Amino acid sequence: MDRSASVPTCCGAKKQKLNHSCDRTLDSAGSNHQCVVHSGSKTNGHQVNGVDKSAMNGACCSAALVVSAGPSRSVIAGCLVAHPEMGLYCFDVLYSHLHRADPPRHPKFPNDRFPLFVTWWIGKDKKLRGCMGTFDSVHLHTGLREYAITSAFKDSRFPPVKKDEIPELHVSVSILLHFEDGNHFLDWEIGVHGIRIEFFNEKGSRKTATYLPEVAPSQGWDKHQTIDSLLRKGGFKGNVTDDVRKSIRLTRYQSEKISISFDDYVTLGKAVTR
Repeated sequence: MDRSASVPTCCGAKKQKLNHSCDRTLDSAGSNHQCVVHSGSKTNGHQVNGVDKSAMNGACCSAALVVSAGPSRSVIAGCLVAHPEMGLYCFDVLYSHLHRADPPRHPKFPNDRFPLFVTWWIGKDKKLRGCMGTFDSVHLHTGLREYAITSAFKDSRFPPVKKDEIPELHVSVSILLHFEDGNHFLDWEIGVHGIRIEFFNEKGSRKTATYLPEVAPSQGWDKHQTIDSLLRKGGFKGNVTDDVRKSIRLTRYQSEKISISFDDYVTLGKAVTR
């Protein structure tokens, strides 16, 4: 699938009811099928915005680097791509925007190009609050700045994030890697791959939709349920038959994901009192 034609899109849905399943919501973030590495455990020893990464491991105890399970993981110069500072930067961007403050300084993590998604969650139960991203490879600094704002304010499923919600927020950054064309709609592994589907709706219009790797396992869905949900999310309103499923063009991918809470952000000295 040609990813150059992709546009910013959402990674989840608020509520969907699937055939042969109970009514579940896409409000859950974790997965038993993922590998969790505590923040900083596979990074270099330099400081991040003045905070030593050894301190980050102790202070930011709930920040985690989540890598989709599977035999292949992205490594650049011996390090994973995703890093907790990316989450801190997203909070910086959101805080500055809501308080009409000067934009944050350029972050110190590498500015390589990757497809990415930014997801905001709210509350102790981490309900989905906004999620948007791109399948184009974008520079991490500008991409995270753009989608930290876009996902917080322009996800059409939710009202814009407000100032008083900031203390309850969590942010996840997903870096997308290892794109492969699937041979058919079942050619992917739950808990390993995210999927992007391309299909034609009942009116003949071309549509696309995606779920990140954690969505299917967090909902307890099998492959058929995930595909059917994704078709509905993408706007397919007709009867979902096996012929419809077989007509799908599927791309699978993996991701690295970091997640931090506002408490992590404050602990690391990122919040600014104004």
